[in-house]
Amino acid sequence: MLTIAALASLIILGYAAFYLIICYAVPFGPCRRCKGTGERRGLILRLKRECHRCAGTGKRVRVGRRVIERVRDEYRAGTR
Repeated sequence: MLTIAALASLIILGYAAFYLIICYAVPFGPCRRCKGTGERRGLILRLKRECHRCAGTGKRVRVGRRVIERVRDEYRAGTR
């Protein structure tokens, strides 16, 4: 019989695996700073400007995709 801790561990592992699959399939997500619009309002005059974090595209690379690329680069560097 599964205990609560084992069930919680399986749920967390399943969520992590699902997130990594999503990051591998769809590496870009909406920018959190501009909420995917690509522009932000200025502080002083409230004029719309290009978002600096996403360079006006509205998309950013997901954190999980950065982890996948880092592991891949380390693996490739170690095999040479």
